[in-house]
Amino acid sequence: MDNYSQVFTKHKIIPVVVVEREEQALRLADLLVEQNLPIMEITFRSAAAAGAISSIRKEFPDMVVGAGTLTTRDSVLKAIGSGAGFFVAPGFNPKIVEFAKSHGKDLIPGVSNPSLVEQAMEYDLKLLKFFPAEDAGKTGMLKAFASVYPDTKFIPTGGINAANILDYLALPNVLCCGGSWLVSPKLVRDQKWEELRVLIRDAAKLVG
Repeated sequence: MDNYSQVFTKHKIIPVVVVEREEQALRLADLLVEQNLPIMEITFRSAAAAGAISSIRKEFPDMVVGAGTLTTRDSVLKAIGSGAGFFVAPGFNPKIVEFAKSHGKDLIPGVSNPSLVEQAMEYDLKLLKFFPAEDAGKTGMLKAFASVYPDTKFIPTGGINAANILDYLALPNVLCCGGSWLVSPKLVRDQKWEELRVLIRDAAKLVG
């Protein structure tokens, strides 16, 4: 995961993507690469997720693509089989963390309070998803985490947008942020590719 930590720090945003068809993922990947943001997290919220990751790996070999919303052993196995580079869960489930570790993968679990951070620390996990960020204390909670968990870094996700992302990125314990606003599921469904291009371009410029 250390290798990906450098990638996360470099790009500052992980576009969190929901797709219903593989072609949608490929089109988004093309737009992200075009705007110099070659990274995405495809969530396992649809049957197309694993196939979409596999297709992107083939068509865009230099793109960093991870798997999100991993809540079951089956989803972890499918993510591994798809060739995903990193693995993210919305919550902290010790059994899922252990299952991923048994397959040689460090999960990035979601946490929202000190108790969950400390449980994750028991598994030597030093990179965690802070979720849902805007509902779980915002930047104030992360500032509190920084003083008591100095070796732990976070990826805030949930409610992140163009208006608040810079506030999160200014914190020393934040590597990057996960965001779906720049890859809006509705715009993807409606195939509004030009609107998506503008959102991605503006987001990349904002944090660049």
